[in-house]
Amino acid sequence: MFPTSKPSVFYPFLPPSGHHFSFVSMPLCSALLNPAISIAENVLHFKAQGHGAKGDNVYEFHLEFLDPVKPEPVYKLTQRQVNITVQKKVSQWWERLTKQEKRPLFLAPDFDRWLDESDAEMELRAKEEERLNKLRMESEGSVETLINMKKGYLFMYNLVQFLGFSWMFVNMTVRFFILGKESFYDTFHSIADMMYFCQMLAVVEAINAAIGVTKSPVIPSVIQLFGRNFILFIVIGTMEEMQNKAVVFFVFYLWSTIEIFRYPYYMLSCIDMDWKVLTWLRYTVWIPLYPLGCLAEAVSVIQSIPVFNETGRFSFTLPYPMEIKVRFSFFLQIYLIMLFLGLYINFRHLYKQRRRHYGQKKKKIH
Repeated sequence: MFPTSKPSVFYPFLPPSGHHFSFVSMPLCSALLNPAISIAENVLHFKAQGHGAKGDNVYEFHLEFLDPVKPEPVYKLTQRQVNITVQKKVSQWWERLTKQEKRPLFLAPDFDRWLDESDAEMELRAKEEERLNKLRMESEGSVETLINMKKGYLFMYNLVQFLGFSWMFVNMTVRFFILGKESFYDTFHSIADMMYFCQMLAVVEAINAAIGVTKSPVIPSVIQLFGRNFILFIVIGTMEEMQNKAVVFFVFYLWSTIEIFRYPYYMLSCIDMDWKVLTWLRYTVWIPLYPLGCLAEAVSVIQSIPVFNETGRFSFTLPYPMEIKVRFSFFLQIYLIMLFLGLYINFRHLYKQRRRHYGQKKKKIH
């Protein structure tokens, strides 16, 4: 089992543990030529020619392993050494490397890379912790990315709505100062397209509340969306006689005034900014504006009742044998009741929000 010439020194790495172990063959020569390395019947065979101080020599040894190994060794040849890697058939701890109990004289362990069972467990535990930390960081990174995407989406939505309602507010204000009361009667034809766009886009708010993208309660969001769209698309939008009435100006103006404070507040909240003046306006201006807006909507419904009765729009007759004509004005009267009920629900919701921000602080009892 010794080389035929000067003995080589072999350092087995991690012999008892892991899936494989390595050797470094360091013959006392300047170079190795034509190494023959193989495993047969669980025995590692090594033979190589090297040129040393005394000329050419042949280096050879045979090493029988303790347990079965795979018969395909992998080696890498350099100018000074040969690195040989042998893989175990079963990954388990070995009591020793060779079948013979006494270690060959030419074989020595590299204690810098030696692992016993407890060391291996610690290393495996460290690797597992590193893997879990990496997964955790990746998970946190993906969650943070989703949060940032949600904030960006909400910021853009509120920005678009703020720009739309601001344009309408400025348009109506400027036209009022230039034309006076005459601007009331063509308000619909001047800004209807933008109001249609903003109110159709407002459907997103109800969806966000329903699927949990925002913390807004669903019922108040749906009530406001349904109420405004009913007034805009049905009461005013379908009847030309209603589009020239002054009440349209007050409905649109009050809606816009409320939203030019609400949307920028939520827009800045997306980037964690709190402008105290804007926050106060958002939670205060609704107190007079919501009732006034509800009153303007009610006036538009009342003014539309005789128009719908005269035109018969959306009226229908029940089938035989009842054959009763049902006027759309009947539903408008029911809507008036629902309008004030919705006002109460939204008013109560907004009042709770304001109390959370500006509620009276409890006095300390001395």
